[in-house]
Amino acid sequence: MVSSEQRRRQLAREKFERQQQRREAARRKARRRNTIIAATLAVVVAAGGVAFATGAFSGDGKKSDSAADPSSEPKMTVDAKAKYAMALKTNAGDIKITMDAAKTPHTVNSFKYLADKKYFDNTKCHRLTTQNIYVLQCGDPKGTGSGGPGYTIPDEDLTSLGKAGADSTVTYRAGTVAMANTGQPHTGGSQFFLVYKDTKLPPSYTPFGTMDAAGLKAVQDVAKEGVEGGATDGAPKKAVTIQKAAVTKE
Repeated sequence: MVSSEQRRRQLAREKFERQQQRREAARRKARRRNTIIAATLAVVVAAGGVAFATGAFSGDGKKSDSAADPSSEPKMTVDAKAKYAMALKTNAGDIKITMDAAKTPHTVNSFKYLADKKYFDNTKCHRLTTQNIYVLQCGDPKGTGSGGPGYTIPDEDLTSLGKAGADSTVTYRAGTVAMANTGQPHTGGSQFFLVYKDTKLPPSYTPFGTMDAAGLKAVQDVAKEGVEGGATDGAPKKAVTIQKAAVTKE
């Protein structure tokens, strides 16, 4: 016969075991959640911190911080059947980017509009990633990742990189130039990223251009220097400034 003291101890032990089971279940759930969060961050790192409604042009054509109507995309002026070249003169070397207006007319038109306004002149490439995702991100006049022209442009040519695999990603080949965004559709502004090594990302970022060999090497040389403070994501240790940008029809 079980005494009342033995019964009390048994109940206490069972209660302790239930608590341990609940705690272990909570730990497993937390580990799964953290794994999912980490995987998600690894995928969208190239798009992080991009808020485009904070920069616009004032009436005199100068850069301003006043927001504009996101629908006030520049009037289409490029030849949608032609190819264009964007020349970036930087302190790290010249980068030529070939763009096809037939595939990405809104993107090419926006870059020509902004370049003609000298929007990119004397701006920093503010972000370098060196783990899992291999890109140098530029196009923010603030140099912080939070600036933009005050309007957004639609996503374009998202199927050109092929069908997404089981991991919901496609490969952005080294030399590809693509639009950054906020993680939501049709939120591109002025920020773009230069892929210096094959990178897997969701097919959510408009691939609008290709760097020439000299430009790719210049970006790869920047990447070799790493990120400030030895991190894998942040300002490049070798600071990169776009001194002048120009878009011309080829």
